[in-house]
Amino acid sequence: MENAMGVATSLARLTARFLRHRRGNFGMIAAIIAPVLLLAVGYGVNSAQVALTRSNLLAALDAAVTSTARDLTTGTITEKDAPKVVEAFLIANGLRGFAEEGRLTLDSLAIDRLEGTVTAQASVELDVAFALFGAANRQKVTAGSAAIYSAKKVEVAMMLDLTGSMKKSGSTDKLGDLQRAARSAVSTLLGKQDPDKPRVRIALIPYANSVNVGSLAPQSVYVEQKVGDRGKVVSNVDPKNVTTNNRPDNCATERVGTRRYEDVGPEVQMVNRDFFLTEFSDGKAGYTASVRCPVAALVPLTSDRTKLNSTINAFVADGGTGGHMGIQWAWYMLSDKWKNVVGAAAAPGPYKEQDIAKYAILMTDGEFNLGFLGATTANGAYGTAAANRSIPHAKRLCEEMRKAGIEIFTVGFYLPNAAARDVMSSCASSPRYFFDTANGNELNAAFVAIARNIEKLALTK
Repeated sequence: MENAMGVATSLARLTARFLRHRRGNFGMIAAIIAPVLLLAVGYGVNSAQVALTRSNLLAALDAAVTSTARDLTTGTITEKDAPKVVEAFLIANGLRGFAEEGRLTLDSLAIDRLEGTVTAQASVELDVAFALFGAANRQKVTAGSAAIYSAKKVEVAMMLDLTGSMKKSGSTDKLGDLQRAARSAVSTLLGKQDPDKPRVRIALIPYANSVNVGSLAPQSVYVEQKVGDRGKVVSNVDPKNVTTNNRPDNCATERVGTRRYEDVGPEVQMVNRDFFLTEFSDGKAGYTASVRCPVAALVPLTSDRTKLNSTINAFVADGGTGGHMGIQWAWYMLSDKWKNVVGAAAAPGPYKEQDIAKYAILMTDGEFNLGFLGATTANGAYGTAAANRSIPHAKRLCEEMRKAGIEIFTVGFYLPNAAARDVMSSCASSPRYFFDTANGNELNAAFVAIARNIEKLALTK
């Protein structure tokens, strides 16, 4: 018993002495911990290397699939071309960024016509920094991605302000800025689509004192010949309204009557050319003489970029801001109720069809302050009283367009006051769809952004 107690005491003393001996402890602990630390560092380096490669691979695959979906949508490529396009895009980006030649592969690509999706998987053979636990230093990193594509047809009406305030003044060339922005939108929207099978069509509606409707005038515009004709509601079903109606020009003002906020075709009700238009624009009402309507006539829906650009290039600025008249005709050019007037090539598709998306771009540089409907004299067609009629008219037209299924983007350019901003923001389908620009570069950027947003919306809706 005493011997056992002595041994225990001796062991306790030896243990205490050992624990007090720091140099030996540190060496043993270091010897034990060092391999663990090395493994942890190696694992961390490998994990970071794999994570970075996977992130780069996913980014490249996302870009490749999205670009291919866009090309399928616009008709630039066919479905059989898609695997080659994705692979080429993926490899080109991979070799520039994170993968050696021969290490990056497109494992699979699937196109689901019913769902309208492109799904792909790709992988990279990666040499990791540390071979741990006997594993090879090469690891396979895999990523997957998907994007939506669409065969949806897109119809866009661009209402553009050609009023006198758009004239070049000193170093500020507002009309030139608008022409550049409109051409940019045309280029972005039409893209590389097959001209024989256009997916996107664009209509142009220049406006000022009124709208020049060109060759559509005989079938759609009733010319008021005298004060007593003002406010008459007529249709083109009666031949005299088309063939015997003296027509001094192709200008159109407002539709009148209870259907002024509707898009019915002219066989139901023609649009009027107000009798006061001539007196007002010719300077007989006390204002400076100006064109009765823009020199440039509206262009119904078309994919002919040459026609669109030549019309834009021929713009001339003159006249007052009859914005609600421009909105009215932007709606008509998107309405299938006008297909018999514009002709088969320019005929809009039906509303709310799954394969058709309709958009309006409404642009102005001023307050809507010109309107003939409700005026009792030609002098009363302009100014504060006219603005109090034109602005509510414009807002109501925008509301009805949105109800019909048309997405509206609005663009203000050097807007002069809160009233002008209010009508533009109120007309837009979303606050994000209103662009308030203060120079030519901002205007161009807004039109390009809208065109790209339209493309995205057509893909996702």
